[in-house]
Amino acid sequence: MEFIASNLKFLRKLKKWTQGDLAEEVGVTRAVVGSYEENRARPTYEVLVALTKLFPYKIDDLITRDLRQTEKVPLFNEEQMKNLEGKNLRVLAITVDKEDNENIELVPVKAAAGYLSGFADPTYLKELNKFRLPFLPVGTYRAFEIKGDSMLPVQPGSIIVSEYVENWKQIKDGSTYIILSKHDGIVFKRVFNQVEENQTLVLRSDNPSYPPYPIHIDEVLEIWKAVLNISHLNRGSDLSFQNIVQLMQELKQDVENLKAN
Repeated sequence: MEFIASNLKFLRKLKKWTQGDLAEEVGVTRAVVGSYEENRARPTYEVLVALTKLFPYKIDDLITRDLRQTEKVPLFNEEQMKNLEGKNLRVLAITVDKEDNENIELVPVKAAAGYLSGFADPTYLKELNKFRLPFLPVGTYRAFEIKGDSMLPVQPGSIIVSEYVENWKQIKDGSTYIILSKHDGIVFKRVFNQVEENQTLVLRSDNPSYPPYPIHIDEVLEIWKAVLNISHLNRGSDLSFQNIVQLMQELKQDVENLKAN
């Protein structure tokens, strides 16, 4: 007995997809997906292969097993899970000082466009200004100058020191992150994690004038969790190592406040 019609509808609803969503994923029309689910037509071999890439089942499973009776349906296989976690991306490029301590590279607004193409290039990173904040816990950090007023009261020109997020599934709802994406570049937002539900992150501004919006994980290149807001420098200040180091002692309390966020 074939179960492809019921299985297709069952798996689609588990992912909270419409027939149109599934149609787009497998390269057919919504009406064709409807005919599959109503058992008026049988998926072609090419469509069945596409379905095995969306769901962790072989073609035989999709056709001959009633997946509605499965106690726990895994929506993602191991390779897909790596995509959800962000682990299929390149190894993070870093720079170190003479003692092999990791630097914090500073990405000013004027370098944001270059960072989008050079973020994985150690040669590019070596050209950025660098500093260290010894009081930060062990980790990989990068600093980003932000622009715009979408995160007021955090002022434009503030420097957000952020820690690299390796596993995107561990993003905490409502915490602030730097997101590097293919189309938006560098943005600073509160993030709400819907990676496991529908493979998206919802980005929300603190300024209510800006509506929240979703971004698919396929668009995301890097995620950095904000740990420190250096808001004492204005746009005309010299973003040098010396200027930032002078602020280190007064910023320690800021670190503790953001860690508790």
